[in-house]
Amino acid sequence: MKHLIIQDLYKITIGILFLGLIALYIFLEKSGMPQVTFMAFVAMVGGYMAMNIGANDVANNVGPAVGSKALTLVSAIIIAVIFESGGALIAGGDVVSTIKKGIIDAHLIDDTQVFIWIMLAALLGGALWLNIATALGAPVSTTHSIVGGVMGAGIAATGWNIVNWATMGKIAASWVISPVLGGMTAALFVYIIQDRIFHQEDTLEKAKKIVPFLITLMSFAFISYLALKGLKKLVKLDLTTAFMIAGVCSFVIYFIVKPLIIKASQTLSNERSDINKLFTIPLIFAAALLCFAHGANDVANAIGPVAAIYEALQSGDVTTKAAIPLWVMVVGALGIAIGLATYGPKLIQTVGSEITDLDQSRAWSIAMSSAIVVIIASWIGLPVSSTHIAIGGVFGVGYLRYYLYQKYENELEGVKAHHIQSINKKINKWTKKQERAQEEEEKNQFETRIAAKKLELQTKQAGGDIDFTKKEKKKISKIQKRQYVRRELLIKIITAWLITVPISALIAGSLYFVIRWYFGS
Repeated sequence: MKHLIIQDLYKITIGILFLGLIALYIFLEKSGMPQVTFMAFVAMVGGYMAMNIGANDVANNVGPAVGSKALTLVSAIIIAVIFESGGALIAGGDVVSTIKKGIIDAHLIDDTQVFIWIMLAALLGGALWLNIATALGAPVSTTHSIVGGVMGAGIAATGWNIVNWATMGKIAASWVISPVLGGMTAALFVYIIQDRIFHQEDTLEKAKKIVPFLITLMSFAFISYLALKGLKKLVKLDLTTAFMIAGVCSFVIYFIVKPLIIKASQTLSNERSDINKLFTIPLIFAAALLCFAHGANDVANAIGPVAAIYEALQSGDVTTKAAIPLWVMVVGALGIAIGLATYGPKLIQTVGSEITDLDQSRAWSIAMSSAIVVIIASWIGLPVSSTHIAIGGVFGVGYLRYYLYQKYENELEGVKAHHIQSINKKINKWTKKQERAQEEEEKNQFETRIAAKKLELQTKQAGGDIDFTKKEKKKISKIQKRQYVRRELLIKIITAWLITVPISALIAGSLYFVIRWYFGS
């Protein structure tokens, strides 16, 4: 207990030190700007939001790799810190939308000070909800958190008409679309791997043929994903161009990967654990690329409102686009890294090992679903959440495992039923024979021998199975299902998803009135 308290104090101290350094930088470097004290506070809130993004959202990218033992927790954190920061700094862009997803109409805000208060309340409201969700062990969408914050603060400032309800409807639809598509896609890949590799007689030989194709498909998916999402602020590519580039690159990668797989398989056996090793390196690459794309995209959730307020204080105008100063980008990148390193492990373990049991091929399937669903969504214009896709993928894999287990059990029961019929025939035949041969034997002695022989045959042929009642079988089924998917976690996570936008909105709306009262008085 004492160790945990010291550990928590250590984490809190690191966070406070980081926020203090942000404030110190503002006072030293931006001393001449208007409302410098207020700006220092805003920058600290931005850093706090970035830490919460790192603590909560990054787990979706590296959690499956850690749960499958492809990466240790420490190595996963190091990789995530490097690629999240790299994505934020390299591909985070130099301009950000001040009104996330266009959910409120900025033209209805004619007072710059009101706009600043809305942005601050939204940022702080979203950050507080993320902090609560992380403490509860629930991975939620950081984008939805800031969207809810902007909506709630906007309503508090000007009324219900400011919200673009059609856009909010699309976001609400993503609560269902994202996890369902993620779960179905991840389950499909797991099923293909099970059917085409692990359920074959010579699994190693099949793996040598199929794994190169799977890695080629992965290359196509992730190059397209990076082109469409991870690098979109550096260079804008349409879907056709992204696919052409990905197609050429993946074609080359196939001829590089195939001999490497054949060489690696020479030291492997037909055991599942050995075949899974072929997915380890591709899984690590997938986790790193997902982190890079996440850093490039989601850093805006922390620094967007900060950049908007900074621009408004400098120009005195409300703007829908704001330039991102380098120091703001650094605050976002460092905040994500610090939050991940200090409070990220809790959610990484939840995603990686507490929902369902993952090995490398299953974790690889989840990573693939994250990339492919985003590509499909971009193609047909569906709003999706990367968090919901990844978590949906984990649950999809768990429920597929349970389905395959049930299918196997049903087939096994069919075989047993056939054998039991055969056993009963043998028992009847043996009984009649004994009746003819032992007519003079006393009845009780005869019945004892019949019972003994029946028990012997049943034990030998049916494996000594216990004949459970229907109620007992149902209870056993529920216990077995919990071993494949933790339903209580599913309920907790879905609940957190459903309340993210309204709770963030409620917190931000309340904070708006507090901020207006404090700074406006």
